[in-house]
Amino acid sequence: MALSISSLTSSFTSLSFSHKAKSKPFSVSFVPSRRLTITACVASEESIGVLLADAAEAAARITPTTPELPGGMNVEKYMKSRLPGGIAAQEILATGRRKCAVARVALQEGNGKIIVNYRDAKDYFQGNPLSLQYLTTPLLALGLEKKYDIFVKTHGGGLSGQAQAICHGVARALLKISEENRPTLRNEGLLTRDARIVERKKPGLRKARKRPQFSKR
Repeated sequence: MALSISSLTSSFTSLSFSHKAKSKPFSVSFVPSRRLTITACVASEESIGVLLADAAEAAARITPTTPELPGGMNVEKYMKSRLPGGIAAQEILATGRRKCAVARVALQEGNGKIIVNYRDAKDYFQGNPLSLQYLTTPLLALGLEKKYDIFVKTHGGGLSGQAQAICHGVARALLKISEENRPTLRNEGLLTRDARIVERKKPGLRKARKRPQFSKR
């Protein structure tokens, strides 16, 4: 009986010793992990600041500048003065389409002004950088972003579809300036009319393919 009690006490002591041995490394390893997370947060804040600065610089290069109109003229009078006879009477004129949007685009030599429906492009597209980038994509592909002014009349669809329709129209208008622009524009895919539209809703379905939930009972 004495032997069994002594063996039990020795086993209990060994168990308590092993528990203490495990608890020490856990407490030591926890402190460095907190330090590592703090340094990672500091590095991420610095990198985020650099990324935001780069993004702002890129947006400034892509986004067209607000036109400076001579003599205090408003945008509508300025557009009419630059387009005698209306937009349909211009030599460099093309039509672009996307979804339900149609855009008639006229190009004239200038310094990069963009006027859409008698309004500044930034104002018309509500400062959306993606839509504004679509407007100048064909000119950027050819390096002509500061050599032509863009005058547009557009209708139908939403702002996103109209922006892509203007991009299609600008690419077509650049072909009237020179046929040498065709290979570059073709390689960028800017001359192809994007025929994708929203699939129509079907009877008995919630959307084009979404069905009501089936219940057996």
